[in-house]
Amino acid sequence: MVLRLPVHGDNRGWFKENWQREKMVALGLPDFGPVQNNVSYNLRAGATRGIHAEPWEKLVSISTGRIFGVWVDLREGDSFGALFTLELGPETSVFVPRGVGNAYQTLEDATTYSYLVNDHWSPQAREGYTFVNLADETLAIDWPLPLADADISAADLTHPPLTDVVPFRRPRTLVLGAGGQLANEFQAVMPDAEYRTVEDFDLTDPDAFDSTSWRDFDLIINAAAYTAVDVAETTDGRRLAWAVNGSAVAELAKVARAHGIVLVHYSSDYVFDGVNEVHDEDELLSPLGAYAQSKAAGDLAVSTAPRHYLLRTSWLVGDGSNFVRTMADLADRGIAPSVVDDQRGRLTFTDDLVAATLHLLNSDAEYGTYNVSCEGPVQSWADIAKDVFVLRGRSADDVTCVTTEEYGAGKQMAPRPRNSTLDLTKLTRTGFTPRHAHDALSAYLGS
Repeated sequence: MVLRLPVHGDNRGWFKENWQREKMVALGLPDFGPVQNNVSYNLRAGATRGIHAEPWEKLVSISTGRIFGVWVDLREGDSFGALFTLELGPETSVFVPRGVGNAYQTLEDATTYSYLVNDHWSPQAREGYTFVNLADETLAIDWPLPLADADISAADLTHPPLTDVVPFRRPRTLVLGAGGQLANEFQAVMPDAEYRTVEDFDLTDPDAFDSTSWRDFDLIINAAAYTAVDVAETTDGRRLAWAVNGSAVAELAKVARAHGIVLVHYSSDYVFDGVNEVHDEDELLSPLGAYAQSKAAGDLAVSTAPRHYLLRTSWLVGDGSNFVRTMADLADRGIAPSVVDDQRGRLTFTDDLVAATLHLLNSDAEYGTYNVSCEGPVQSWADIAKDVFVLRGRSADDVTCVTTEEYGAGKQMAPRPRNSTLDLTKLTRTGFTPRHAHDALSAYLGS
């Protein structure tokens, strides 16, 4: 991405805004979070450096003099080997994505070349470099000064030709919680992502965070969660719920901040006490039980990551044990259950939740919190059970309606919000319309 910088001059010299986050981001520059500024002073015209593809993004600019800039796409994919050249002076800046080879040749003596990068250099980072030779015949770069007459380091002369370059592996997506119903849904539509189970990546173990090469990823989807709502009310359950739903999310947010990674995290209607009949994204958190409190802590933690999507959902149904599957099994076995009729909300199916996630990511929607559930009328658990029974060929009258208190008599149960309906206005304004709950339910049972 090429940016033209206004240079304001007078009899004393000139001034420019070399890095101006607000203006540049408004123009489309990624908010790449620079952490280091490097300056290369070149004594004579003809000094030639490159071609280096590095494992970070950078913003290149010139303080004094002029250069002939060269960029070669060395990332895996169809654009591998694409070439771009441009003459730069103080009035021009270029944003270089990670994995794009960068080189230049100075056109004037005393040229000062400056660049911002969004990761700190280290000997370990050097291992992530990819190189191509300045004189590669395939690229056939038209250098202003023939390379035979240029000042080039011995190391740069030994770089391989394009045909021998191992392409720079593009940053990948990391999905945590593999094996769970939400991660399973992602695996069906994002097979190239990297999936980690709780055994592969223990969210409660600091070593799991320290041993991961985070610069390999540009997106983390946290599909892992502690969901044993009632067990969370016990001493051990409460500690584990907080470790997974709260502390681990804070660590992921820290990683996302440090490495400029987009973080996707999932929340719950349980973060509200259910007093309001409908909950929008700006409602103050009011969790009732230990599980709910741990999820609310995760909501607060993920908000500290500059680039995050928090998808708040309700009554999730997917490939695994869930309410709909249980009701279908009871219907098939001829059992007539008693089901709570005073907790109200809407179902959410994992395929809809994944579709909403991908929509937000692919449409460059504004970062922040979004409610996600199916559309349709607000229902109680008993209403949904009746729908399941009818779709399985049973009578809706086979489901008996009971209150929460009646259902919970003699049981250790966490408090539940009585109203779990989520306002979908913000999501639909991005161009995504969830399925009607009845259509989704029919499709789920049909499969």
